[in-house]
Amino acid sequence: MHRRWLFVAAAGALIVVSLIVGLLVDHKADTGDAEAKPAAGTQADVPPATVSPSASASATEPSVKPSAKKTPRKESARATATSAKPSAADTSRAGSAAAPLAGRIRPGATYRGVATFYDSDGSGACMYDASGDVMTGAMNSTDYETAKACGAYVLVRAANGASVTVRITNECPGDCAPGQVDLSAEAFAELAQPSAGKIPITWSLSSPGAADTVSIRYKTGSSRYWCGLQVIGHRNPVARLEVRAGSGWRQLSRTEYNYFISDDGSGCGGAIRVTDIFGEQLTLNGVALTADAVQPTRVQFAKR
Repeated sequence: MHRRWLFVAAAGALIVVSLIVGLLVDHKADTGDAEAKPAAGTQADVPPATVSPSASASATEPSVKPSAKKTPRKESARATATSAKPSAADTSRAGSAAAPLAGRIRPGATYRGVATFYDSDGSGACMYDASGDVMTGAMNSTDYETAKACGAYVLVRAANGASVTVRITNECPGDCAPGQVDLSAEAFAELAQPSAGKIPITWSLSSPGAADTVSIRYKTGSSRYWCGLQVIGHRNPVARLEVRAGSGWRQLSRTEYNYFISDDGSGCGGAIRVTDIFGEQLTLNGVALTADAVQPTRVQFAKR
């Protein structure tokens, strides 16, 4: 009996030990699974976390580079710098002796009429300032042709052989018939005695050899919302004026008082392109949007 009891006790102890060892093994296996699962979940979140910063950086770089290429501040500074010195570029000397853009007054044509005179200081319908140049004339309304004659030089000849070149600065409405030129008193005196009052003449368009450079003036009240532009001192008659609008050019309409108008402000303060009746173009840059200021350029139309 004593030996059987000892055997049973030993067998029971062995069973208990086996159970403990099994439990310990199962516990370690459970712990290993628990540690592996979080590691696998973290790896699944890493690619987005890793890719996201690099994607953000690459997305930022393109947005910075275009803005670096577009330099509105520098362009604005350049425009300010050049506005102090209006410049011009003769972009085309393509023209025709036939003056394809001419109106009623054409080169090579001779016009007949009469000459009268009045006291002139160079001002008038063309809205030029009074000047010391008294060799001026007022063109009849028909040949004035909505200011197309403004600034044109015409050579006037009398029947006695005398001649004088005058610049058209005014319109002679009403009493002046087609072909008539109302000269300044000084210009008339080059042709005949003032007592003659009216004399028969012929006249033709002239392109003087000596001429100052072209100037531009913005009309009083001009702004970026509305502006009027005037061309002064041009050797040949001006056929049209255009302003830079976007990627192209916009032609402005001419008034009877010799200003080209931009009703909506388009092109005001930007580049200007002036074309004479021969088709020659002068592109002017850096003309400041300053009202009632005569701004000289450095160019002139070619002598014809």
